Amino acid sequence: MSLEDLGRVRLSKHFQFRNFLYSEIGNFYGKPNIPEDPELAIAAGRRLAEELLDPLVETFGPIDIRSGYRSPSLNHFGATEVKPQKCAANKANAGGGHIWDLRDDAGRMGAMVSVSIPWFAEQYNAGRDWRDLAWWLFDHLDFHSIWFFPKNAAFNLSWREQPDHVIHSYIAPKGKLYGPGLTADPQRAERYADFPAFRAIAYPAQPNAVTP
Repeated sequence: MSLEDLGRVRLSKHFQFRNFLYSEIGNFYGKPNIPEDPELAIAAGRRLAEELLDPLVETFGPIDIRSGYRSPSLNHFGATEVKPQKCAANKANAGGGHIWDLRDDAGRMGAMVSVSIPWFAEQYNAGRDWRDLAWWLFDHLDFHSIWFFPKNAAFNLSWREQPDHVIHSYIAPKGKLYGPGLTADPQRAERYADFPAFRAIAYPAQPNAVTP
């Protein structure tokens, strides 16, 4: 499969593979970002896009993708050659990390993307608590893991077979918001009561037939 053809592969209603190929490290250092196993990368990316990203778009409108797929070679370069270190090691990015075409030690496939939601980022930058969005994600998406970051309440969103359903944050209060042994906030729905209805954005209907 050519890189051009790979980029045109539709992963979901709203995303093609090309939406996830851009890499700041690859662009700056002139390193290609091409999957070693395109079929596995497409399969994992499709689950990520269909199950996690499309619902975000259909609830909040456009979302910003900062970092998506990384090839094993590019990620290794980013983890070992770029200073300060910009990428986690390949093993940490397999099976639910940025390397979509590398299964983890348990044989699980997965995919991750770094994303921010402009609709929420504007509120967060004005003082809104990042946990309002975190609990919405918890109640609406079947994710593997989420890591929140201070700028624009951006977060790493991960899909993986046999998900752990954990939420971490580098924003105060830092640490693990939810995971094994922790109890979800029983009043959490009150935090996002003013959020848009889930997947309620209307798109133009497809015509029943197209006349040449």
